[in-house]
Amino acid sequence: MSGHTYRAEPHVPSRGEERIMRVRLRGVAVGAAAVVLMLVAAGCSGDGVGGGTSGDAAVAAGTAAGATGATGAAGHTAGAHEGVSVQEMLDGHAAGVEAFPAETEAVGNQRLEPAIENGVKVFELVAKEVRWETEPGVFVDAMAFNGTVPGPELRVNPGDRVRIVVRNEMSQPTTMHLHGVTVPNGMDGVPYITQDPIMPGGFFTYEFEVVDPPGMYVYHSHFNSTEQVGRGMYGAFYIEPEGGDWGGVYDRRIDVEHTLFLGDGPTGYVLNGKGFPATDPIVAEVGDTVLIHLSNDGAQIHPMHLHGYHFEVVAEDGFVLEQPYMADTLMVAPGQRFDIVVQAEYPGVWAYHCHILPHVEGPEGMFGMVTALVVQ
Repeated sequence: MSGHTYRAEPHVPSRGEERIMRVRLRGVAVGAAAVVLMLVAAGCSGDGVGGGTSGDAAVAAGTAAGATGATGAAGHTAGAHEGVSVQEMLDGHAAGVEAFPAETEAVGNQRLEPAIENGVKVFELVAKEVRWETEPGVFVDAMAFNGTVPGPELRVNPGDRVRIVVRNEMSQPTTMHLHGVTVPNGMDGVPYITQDPIMPGGFFTYEFEVVDPPGMYVYHSHFNSTEQVGRGMYGAFYIEPEGGDWGGVYDRRIDVEHTLFLGDGPTGYVLNGKGFPATDPIVAEVGDTVLIHLSNDGAQIHPMHLHGYHFEVVAEDGFVLEQPYMADTLMVAPGQRFDIVVQAEYPGVWAYHCHILPHVEGPEGMFGMVTALVVQ
């Protein structure tokens, strides 16, 4: 698995167990192909997953691709199906489901352990230009922290002293902004307002004390950010409760924790930097309580819809809601973050996707911002 799904203590799966789970999931996906195809058929009538565009023109295209048909960078077509036979449509849908979850060269959201220097947690991030595989055989020009999209997870605790050293190995300047995190003004990462840009070959040190409550926060580029963030320069900054127990924050046991970044633009429509069928499933057992951290670092609004379930929205932008609410579709605007909780009561493979249909499905099958909650 890609490292951004966590099962709460006492059991932490080893890398071998995670690998076995991926193989098992591939079998589950194949076995569930007919079920998901039924969901797809429902989507064609208005409640499933739809088609879309991706690539450098994605932001400009937005939802205007609609039913007129458009082709994205990965060759996905939305809307009209002229020239695609019924059998080709069926074969395309089935092939994507059977490949899920497809493996790619690298994955993001890997936890980065800090060095400890005189009691300070020290992280080092390197900004690089990379070729990033979004789905099998599809590579895009990306910009990334430590070579992955999203960048590595940084996890700290309230009261920690933190130092983040950002080195620039790209061909253009950059900075780093800690989105939603309370920091001294000089650490805010805005070029020519709070700091000079980090030039190619240079570095900048961000240092602060953690004063915000536990929650999901984000770090991202703040120089030429339309391109740099659009190409993948973002990652999770978690302020964890002591012991990493989110159950104390939300007053319930948490069995599974999952991070889900929404992205669009030059990388295409992606979840955690990948497009279906290379997206990572959220895996739980019947009876588990699943905590999903959502963040939209794209340039478009994405209404995220979970089939078969109602989830509870328990936090927004790092703050626990005094009045949580139930939903099955949650509108996530650029820059917004939500924590949602799902009670995994119903076994099966349940589609979870953006409900702007051109972001997720075309005549030849699902792509882009589609994953699944797999309840075993």
